[in-house]
Amino acid sequence: MLIAKTIKQAKKAISEAKLKNRTIGFVPTMGALHYGHLSLVRAARKSCDFVAVSIFVNPAQFGPKEDFRKYPRAFIRDERLLQKEKVDLIFYPSVAEMYPKDFSTYVEEIYLSKPLCGLIRPGHFRGVCTVVAKLFNIIEPDTAYFGQKDYQQACIIKRMVKDLNFPVTVKVVSTVREKDGLAMSSRNAYLNCQERKDALVLFESIELAKKLVRGGGKNPKKIIAKMRKLILSKKSAKIDYIEIVDAQSLQKVDKMQKNVLIAIAVYIGKTRLIDNVIVHLKGS
Repeated sequence: MLIAKTIKQAKKAISEAKLKNRTIGFVPTMGALHYGHLSLVRAARKSCDFVAVSIFVNPAQFGPKEDFRKYPRAFIRDERLLQKEKVDLIFYPSVAEMYPKDFSTYVEEIYLSKPLCGLIRPGHFRGVCTVVAKLFNIIEPDTAYFGQKDYQQACIIKRMVKDLNFPVTVKVVSTVREKDGLAMSSRNAYLNCQERKDALVLFESIELAKKLVRGGGKNPKKIIAKMRKLILSKKSAKIDYIEIVDAQSLQKVDKMQKNVLIAIAVYIGKTRLIDNVIVHLKGS
């Protein structure tokens, strides 16, 4: 397994792999890896000859009051995990390598990035699109893998790939959960024991919503009200948003007619967590 800390080193490794006609699978991460990340790596390994993983905590996607400095970093542990998964390349650049002092070009998607997290975190998806575009140009993958937990991000990356003609296939892999249902996230490490118990309310609330929709519930406002009541039963919980939107456009729906995304963002203590579920409606 090669660890490349510079763009030049990464491009050299990719060029050598391509000369051997090896297909490139790519998993972009910010490190602090968990089984959700490893499920993406395994999907890449199953379908591709050469697997590359990036580990880069991207400052461009953090707001001024967000957790860039304290975001968990555990490269030695990450390296061991990826070695076990037989990853071929880890791209582990510095901030200066990715964003030199004269850097002044950004990539922005302006439709799918507006609702949900886009309302709460202005500039976040511009940072995501910019770094992923750079990574695609460096790694030149045939297929890139993203998790459904970050569903809006995956939709935006798909749109960017389509609009900017990147020769990349984007595959979205199902959310990996703990045994009790909590979606795996690097930020779960911030939770204390009580907050970890309270965090289960995210999964419980989307399961409640899914049950209501499948039971014939048609009014999104009533479903959201029941989710809100359940979430706020936990003292440590503060709701960022609860939305029921069209699964393709990410726009709010007035009634359940198409496949919908039920998406939530909740602070448990000081930790912001997200979760979602897609509900496929009959006839849609």
